[in-house]
Amino acid sequence: MSISGAAKIAGVMGWPITHSVSPALHGYWLAENGIDGALIPLGVRPEDFSTVLMALRKAGFVGVNVTVPHKQAAFALADICDPAARAAGAANLLVFHEDGRIEGRNTDAAGLRESLKEGLGNRLAGKTVALLGAGGAARGAVLALADHGVAAIHVLNRHEDRARALCEALAPAVPCRLDAGGLEDWERAAGDAALLVNATSAGMNGRNLLDLKIEALPKDAAVSDMVYSPLQTDLLRRARARGLLGLDGLGMLMHQAAPSFEAFFGVKPKVSPGLRTAMERDLYRG
Repeated sequence: MSISGAAKIAGVMGWPITHSVSPALHGYWLAENGIDGALIPLGVRPEDFSTVLMALRKAGFVGVNVTVPHKQAAFALADICDPAARAAGAANLLVFHEDGRIEGRNTDAAGLRESLKEGLGNRLAGKTVALLGAGGAARGAVLALADHGVAAIHVLNRHEDRARALCEALAPAVPCRLDAGGLEDWERAAGDAALLVNATSAGMNGRNLLDLKIEALPKDAAVSDMVYSPLQTDLLRRARARGLLGLDGLGMLMHQAAPSFEAFFGVKPKVSPGLRTAMERDLYRG
């Protein structure tokens, strides 16, 4: 689909960015809705993030999506933030307003919440969850899980002090119990977990695989991996081989992108089976 000089242009910033399917995802919705616009992938090093961000605003971009490792920097640079971003201390969506202000939003929590709702219904109410990671994605995951009514979340991270900092920061914002640990605490945390959520980049493109004993999870547990490239991560492959329900990262990706698309282009898009088929085709081709 061609664009004109009047097109609405948005970006997606990350480092690296070659793995992102966000341009294809937004491209599907742009074509479906006949919108003159585009979402441009932008590989930006952490030390250049603020400089590039301000240049994009001056260049007339309507906003940007933000992915690893920029979500907390995006929050810090925003002039105003929505409640989800403030609670998470991270923003994955920056909207450029006509008055010059940059608004930070966090749609990760909503994306995971809707993905879990599709896959698990209300099975998580009153249950315990094991969460891997302590970055921006993990913070959004805590909010999403709290919305599902979980009773407790074990937050595990390679650096336990970061997990502890996350728990201390979010404890006032959620009604569930949060406790922190290192990856060496996995078997203890997994024993009563109804769900394991991987909110790290481990397993992306088949690298840095998670060395966790899936057998430590209960036989009726589920596993949600935020990584979407590949769709069948090593973690999900091992979980499914044991008979556990596995939820890939594409569901969250599509649902978290919908509010970004609406903010950029003014139309609320549909997360449809046709979109998933198109994205799966794009991922497998890649």
